[in-house]
Amino acid sequence: MSDLMMLGDPSSADDRNPRAGRASGSFGDAVFDDGQNAPWVEEPQEQAAFDLAVYWRLALKHRILILGCFLGALAIGAALTLLMTPIYTATATMQIDRESARIVNSEDVTPRENMAMGEEFFQTQYGLLRSRSLAERVVESLGLASSDQALASLGVEPPARTGTAAAQAERRRAVALEAVQDGLGVTPVRGSRLVAVSFDNPDPVVAARVANAFAENFIQSNLDRKYESSSYAREFLEEQIAQTKGRLEEAERQLVAYAANQQIINVGGSDEGESEGGGAQSLASNNLVALNSALASARAARVAAEEKWRSARTTSLMTLPEVLQNPSIQRLTEQRAQLDSEYQQKLSIYQEDYPEMVRLRAQITEVDGQIQALAANIRSSIQSQYVIAANQERSLQAQVNGLKGDVLDLRDRSIQYNILQRELDTTRTLYESLLQRYKEIAVTGDVVANNISIVDNARPPSKPSKPDILINLALAALFGLGLGVVAALVLEALDETVATPDDVEKKLGVPVLGVVPLLDKGQTTAAALADIRSGFSEAYYSLRTALQFSTPDGAPGSMLVTSARPAEGKSTTAYAVALNLARVGKRVLLIDGDLRNPSMHRVVGVENERGMSNLLSGSSDLQGVVQRTRQDNLFFIPCGPLPPNPAELWGSDRLRQFLGEARNSFDHVIVDGPPVLGFADSPLLAASVGGVLFVLESRGTRRGQARGALRRLRVGRAHLLGAVLTKFNAKTTSYGGYDYAYDYNYGAEGEPRGKKGKKA
Repeated sequence: MSDLMMLGDPSSADDRNPRAGRASGSFGDAVFDDGQNAPWVEEPQEQAAFDLAVYWRLALKHRILILGCFLGALAIGAALTLLMTPIYTATATMQIDRESARIVNSEDVTPRENMAMGEEFFQTQYGLLRSRSLAERVVESLGLASSDQALASLGVEPPARTGTAAAQAERRRAVALEAVQDGLGVTPVRGSRLVAVSFDNPDPVVAARVANAFAENFIQSNLDRKYESSSYAREFLEEQIAQTKGRLEEAERQLVAYAANQQIINVGGSDEGESEGGGAQSLASNNLVALNSALASARAARVAAEEKWRSARTTSLMTLPEVLQNPSIQRLTEQRAQLDSEYQQKLSIYQEDYPEMVRLRAQITEVDGQIQALAANIRSSIQSQYVIAANQERSLQAQVNGLKGDVLDLRDRSIQYNILQRELDTTRTLYESLLQRYKEIAVTGDVVANNISIVDNARPPSKPSKPDILINLALAALFGLGLGVVAALVLEALDETVATPDDVEKKLGVPVLGVVPLLDKGQTTAAALADIRSGFSEAYYSLRTALQFSTPDGAPGSMLVTSARPAEGKSTTAYAVALNLARVGKRVLLIDGDLRNPSMHRVVGVENERGMSNLLSGSSDLQGVVQRTRQDNLFFIPCGPLPPNPAELWGSDRLRQFLGEARNSFDHVIVDGPPVLGFADSPLLAASVGGVLFVLESRGTRRGQARGALRRLRVGRAHLLGAVLTKFNAKTTSYGGYDYAYDYNYGAEGEPRGKKGKKA
């Protein structure tokens, strides 16, 4: 073992030191910093927003339960529907007009009150159709309580024949009355005055007879009530007409007196509370509207003129659009261009003081002066337009302000006049209505006219209306589906296990570094790891890659692999990580840190005579306990004899000294630690290593256990790298339309046996 220490590079000791190489950073939800500050893990936060994908995954997870409830409810619904007795429904259609015996008709005056009264009237008629008294008339008219045979026609059991004949008849009557009321249906036709009166019965002929009997007896009972109410109609109308006439005369006198007092002559209609009397008031209101419209137009014209004048003042005179578009200036500009061209042409022949050249310069100067004069005139015109527009706006504003006072004064004086006018109109309308109604009653006797008629008589139906197999099956399907969904939600709420990588990140707030699939039945971990193309090995290759990005400096130099409870796969994970790091050329030291129940020596295949317990107790040194393995670059330290006080050994300074010494000889030190819950070993180890890899068994670790273990690691100031989900069955777990069945065997299908290892 002497070459073990020689292979370490002292110059790179600082690089391998987890304290020296650790930089502040974060990975996923795990936050870490330098060795002085404690890392921590964020608690998972509940999502407030509605996520449809979550419920879809839940439905896929419990699809068998939901489908079973759905099919079961569908089968039960179909069976119950087939066992039901067919029921026939016969319907008679009636038309119910507004109460024709109404004495006061105020429809033209108060339409809202009339609509409410009309609705109340129709609801009253529907209540009368369902009343007990009408049902008794139907039973009596059809003789439905006369015998047991009549009761049997209604589909009910005759009462026991005990007691006197009168008592038996009363019981039959009560049974028939209840059956008739239970089978009756009153359905108003929406948006019309029609109402459908239906009756349900196993016999279609009986259903039609009873429905028609209800319609006929309802018409007769309505006529009876109207006949009783016609005796006091004339007296009531005469009294109301006399009282209304007196109120009408008084209202007219008050209106005339107020108009004379306020000098409101020839008052017209009202417009939002303002009465316009005579031509002056109407003219004032109309003038105000017209002037206000003219003011708006003048204001818009002033704003446009002001903008033109502002532009004319601030910009160059010759760049104004009005100047450039002026025909005279355009003509002068062309003339100047011609003169300038002629001047330049002759300049090559004559001197500048030549008379012809002097004449041309004089003409050019004159044209420039004309252009400047025209441009100045245009700018003056723009200014004049602005001044005129501003003066016009001020003039109109003054006139509008003056008319406002006149209109407001007219409105103040018209308030009381409008009140009196409305009262007079209301009283006059009421008086005319009462007088018209009185004349109609006196001439035609409309008080006893019937307002209910039968539109269609009921006929025996040809097919039953109940049960409706489609509706029953639909209701059963909805019930079964709802029951299945509720059962799935209950099971999900009671499920505390961590099953998927999504559960780990959402429920625990820990990033998932790797997902290890569940081995097939009969397959061992040693065989799976030995096959480098197996999905099991590929999963740990992915974990090794993730560890390279877990810190800014790559995979930690020292690492603890632990779990919440035993048998979650932490020892296999520790061995697989060490094996994969060794396969890429890293010198790796694997340590069996479970001083209570060691098992790694059996996985590696070495003796457990001396190990960590000897090293930590000081009875041996590093070279005396390190053993070579069958894998190149992989070295192993077994547990050694079981000590009586493992926690005290892990808490001693000897552990930190050993880790510093081991880092000088190895690239990575991986410790297979004991479970976190129940022991103090793992928190002590976690505080000394560069990172902690937390192993979770899919559907084996409960959320409470995992949170408790993470909480203990956080208290121990552990640097949590992430989690590894082991024993994951991708075939039974679906997520969001795709599943977790990672195809680690990609590229292996279709290859001849023995050639898998040759493919890159």
